[in-house]
Amino acid sequence: MRIKARLLAGFAALALVLGPALAEARPGGGFSSGSRGSRTYSPPPVTRTAPDAPRAFDRTAPQTQAPRPGMASPAPAAARGGMFGGGFGGALLGGLIGVGIGGMLFGNGLFGGINGLGGMLGLLLQIGLIVLLVRFALRFFRSRQPAMAGGPREGMGMAREAQPSPRPMMGGGGGAATQPIQVTQADYQAFEALLRDINAAWSRRDEAGLTRMATPEMAGYFAQDLRDLDARGWRNETSDVRLEQGDLSEAWREGDAEYATVAMRFSLVDVTYDTQGRVVEGDPATRSTATELWTFRRRRGGAWQLSAIQQAG
Repeated sequence: MRIKARLLAGFAALALVLGPALAEARPGGGFSSGSRGSRTYSPPPVTRTAPDAPRAFDRTAPQTQAPRPGMASPAPAAARGGMFGGGFGGALLGGLIGVGIGGMLFGNGLFGGINGLGGMLGLLLQIGLIVLLVRFALRFFRSRQPAMAGGPREGMGMAREAQPSPRPMMGGGGGAATQPIQVTQADYQAFEALLRDINAAWSRRDEAGLTRMATPEMAGYFAQDLRDLDARGWRNETSDVRLEQGDLSEAWREGDAEYATVAMRFSLVDVTYDTQGRVVEGDPATRSTATELWTFRRRRGGAWQLSAIQQAG
């Protein structure tokens, strides 16, 4: 009975630790990744679709423009690893989790495990404590992102032409000059098409297609996330992607590049499988909903490419 109880507790702990990672295996991995030119360190204005402050970038390439005063500069992308936190830090965290779970399974947890004071109750308290500590750490670091400049404003629907949001003519830290641009109905149609096509290419594991539709930085993150899934023997498939609501946050030009940040709420079927075709996470018969801010970039006269994905607050 004790061995069975230990195994059940160990599986429960693994589910609690891995659950959030598995649930965010779609393109972008649930991270805020990419760059927004000179506005990378400035949060985009809130919209009707995304009324809360978006999360600051977890992964971004070093920017040539200095951040605005008071804005925290994210760590270089290489220090963060891929979808599930690769690199030395991820390995160290995984090792600590493995040691902690192993200790609980064999009766040597934080307070002595099954054979310690309180028996099974003590073990459950250990698991609960670990979960609370992880959640507290996540909330703490997320709460340290910069506050939004200005309050909510009414967004414009994706099906209508939106006016560009007013912004200062100079980027953060005295960076490149910027000016607002108009976003047309054809642009909105291109954004919606990229939402669908990028998900389709991701599900096919079509890295060449992702490279055509995304900036080199974002294509690199997609490739790393696919490798992370491979390392665990998983594959993620998203299908039947539908844009439920979207509106413009801001659109601007700097140099010969144009940017548009759009808040999008979309639904999809999001399922992760193992190498045997068994479902690891998700349900092929159930739709899920996500709200993200996608930033698109193009050279004047060129096609739009995905430049960043930010998670809504």
